[in-house]
Amino acid sequence: MTRGDGDRMVLCGLGHEHWGHYGAAGLLPVAEGHVLLQERGGGISGSGTWGMFGGARDSDEDTITAALREAGEESTLDPALVSPFGVIIEDHGGWTYETVIASAESRFAVEPASVETAGVAWVPVDEVTDLPLFGPFAANWERLRECLQPRVLVVDCANVMGSRPDGWWRDRAGAAARLRDRLAAAEGFPGLEPFDVGYPEIVLVVEGQARRTKPVPGVEVVSAQHNGDDKIVEVARGNPGCLVVTADRELRSRCTAVGADYIGPGWLQDLLPD
Repeated sequence: MTRGDGDRMVLCGLGHEHWGHYGAAGLLPVAEGHVLLQERGGGISGSGTWGMFGGARDSDEDTITAALREAGEESTLDPALVSPFGVIIEDHGGWTYETVIASAESRFAVEPASVETAGVAWVPVDEVTDLPLFGPFAANWERLRECLQPRVLVVDCANVMGSRPDGWWRDRAGAAARLRDRLAAAEGFPGLEPFDVGYPEIVLVVEGQARRTKPVPGVEVVSAQHNGDDKIVEVARGNPGCLVVTADRELRSRCTAVGADYIGPGWLQDLLPD
């Protein structure tokens, strides 16, 4: 593999030409009700219109790596300042454009860094359509607009552990730690709405013998001193729109009452590495 081995035109299954032999990826940072957009420079398609930083993927790159690299080549954006939380996939019949949506703590300064970029601006979400938009970005903006908030995944540790007969009852603390580590090792959650692939904030709620479980990078651990269900409802109330993973019917009802969604442990177990 050599750098840039994806830089060529291809014909998709719909009969359209696209840039990127291995597909393409773009980056859409979000901060303080704004999105970071690129004004396309001269000499490329859509010159003078606004869209995302992006370009062809190389053969050895995953989507997030490609999107961050492209943004860093086309502007002064520091990839360390953004945290990807979702991917939206446009499938054109064998060729895909994958948008990486990422959060930033603030609207940091960004400047053009290549001829492909005529300008850079943090644009209020409600004002995006006031700009002359690059055609493909304009066609997908309404869907992207619905995906500008990260998702929180609240995991009922005891219930999820109990859904897998692997001897957890002999060592509840050890089983909780194993579940925590499997959550931390997950490389995205396909089908986590509204994304095609989600990278949620994960909160593992533990109780009883598992209360001493420590957090690890990528997994926050919340310990219930008394009733685990009460703590899960508390966490759900503080994260409107979160997804609670549990099979407990009463708990599901309590979580929906505070604005949360729910899904069964089987969905999660199928996605986690062993």
